[in-house]
Order: sequence, then C-alpha cells, then structure tokens
Amino acid sequence: MTGYNRVALIGLGLIASSMAHALRKAGLAGEIWGHARSEETRAAALEIGICDQVFETAAEAVRGADLVVLCVPVGAMGAIAAEIAPHLAVGCTVTDVGSVKAAVVEAVGPHLPAHVHFIPGHPLAGTEHSGPRSGFAALFSNRWWLLTPLEGTDAGALARLKACLTGIGANVDEMEVARHDLVLAVVSHTPHLIAYTMVGVADHLRRVTHEEVIKYSASGFRDFTRIAASDPTMWRDVFLTNKDATLDILGRFTEELFMLQRAIRMGDGQMLHDYFTRTRAIRRGIIEAGQDTAAPDFGRGAPGGESR
Repeated sequence: MTGYNRVALIGLGLIASSMAHALRKAGLAGEIWGHARSEETRAAALEIGICDQVFETAAEAVRGADLVVLCVPVGAMGAIAAEIAPHLAVGCTVTDVGSVKAAVVEAVGPHLPAHVHFIPGHPLAGTEHSGPRSGFAALFSNRWWLLTPLEGTDAGALARLKACLTGIGANVDEMEVARHDLVLAVVSHTPHLIAYTMVGVADHLRRVTHEEVIKYSASGFRDFTRIAASDPTMWRDVFLTNKDATLDILGRFTEELFMLQRAIRMGDGQMLHDYFTRTRAIRRGIIEAGQDTAAPDFGRGAPGGESR
C-alpha cells in the first residue's frame, strides 16, 4: 500500500498545504486532517479544501491517523510531540519536514511511544512564500526528500513512506542524521544567512540610498532579497538548532572571502578567473541534475522550488 487512510498535518503552511494538494492529486490520502494554532489559518485551510477537518489542538488532529507529519518550526516540535504522543494510533508513522534533523530527533524521539514508527524527513523544496494559500501540488516534483531513518526503523513503514513521497513527485533518498545537518549547512543554511546579511548590509549602507537599492535590484541583489524573504521563525530555529555545522561552514566561507579580498587587493586576475571558473562548473552541475533551469528568469515567473 503506497497511500494512507488518514493523514494528519500538524502546522498548515507552505509545505503542509503543498503536501495536501499533492496527496489529493495523486490519490494517496483517504482523508486529511489538520491543525494550526491560528484561527485564521484553520479557516483558510477549510476554505481552500486542503483539509477535510481542522482542529484547534494537535491532539485531536492525530486521532486515527496512520501518517502524522509535523510541519511546525523546529523549535516547536518537542512540545507538539509531547502533546500528540498519548493520542497516536498503534502502527502509525510520524515524520517531519524540519530543515535540521539532530535537533528534531532529540526533541521528538523521547516523547513518542514504542508502538509508532518515527522516520524523520526533510523535503528540499519551498518558496519564499508562507501560509496555507501558498501551497501547490507540483512543489515537490523532481525535488529531493531526504529521510533519516533511525536504528531499528521498521522496513515496511519506511518503504510505505518512501512510496508515498515518490507518488507525489519527490526523489527520495536516505541520509544519516549528522551528515544531513552538515550537507544542509552547506547547500541551504549558510547561503540563507549570507543572503540575510547582504540585505542587511544594503539597509545599513547610507552611501547607497533606499530608493537606489529598490530601483536597481534587477541584479544579484534581487536574488538575495528573494531568499531573505523566507519565514523568519523557521530560520531562527534552523540556525539555533544547527549551530555547530552552520558555524563550521560560515568559518570556511569567511576564509574564502578573505582569500578573494586579497586577490582583488593585489590585482590577481588569474586567481579570480580560475576561482570563478571552478565555481561556475557547480552551477552547471545543478542544471544538468535537473534541479534548476538555465532559462533566463527576471523575477516574473511562476512560483519555483527553492531548496531549504
């Protein structure tokens, strides 16, 4: 069986709403129940039709579910796990969509009863938009969904979850927890921190006016602002819970930056050319892997799939 009779989505933002759309489109969920703290979000979820029922508490939303997906910020997962634990059905699978895995395992794992299957996960997909109205079924199409199964994970539960995620268009892979957090610090977490920093620098640099920043942003700065528009609560939790890996990669970035500063100061054009040639090859590899397109995009296209 590749689908689930009842899916409970805890937290109804971009990822959860996209999952709901994708599961319905693929016919992989008999019914979808949901929970959100905000009354406005709960009403929107019912209005859009991403959930069959929406509840004020997470405990109510997980009753009878055979798949529970935690779609809340990493910092909130421990409290949610403690709330839902007594109400989880025997044999259900609990997964999550957090960008950090070690912190999620530490926060969620101790609360869950032995009769459920806990399989941490992370879809490398998203946009800078948030909320239930921002979701769309194709968000996970050809995007990687990493699972970090723990020792002793039930093979049948893992295979069923993999089949379901593949059914909504994702490429599913397995990765060890610590490895996941290091890899994501390189490909997502540190780049987001740099984007936030660059936008902050522009905001504080009084020699460039606010009007100039906005007017001429159809350059590299525009792409920084897109990334920096992501949900602040989620990214606060990511940096606080993946502290060691992010600081490691940020330190390496600083060393590279100093090297480039010296090359510019010394007029070492050959070094700069060689460096940019090597890094350009990585961009080509991303395109060849089908994770982006080489087509020009001047910020006017449809919502895309920003990996997080």
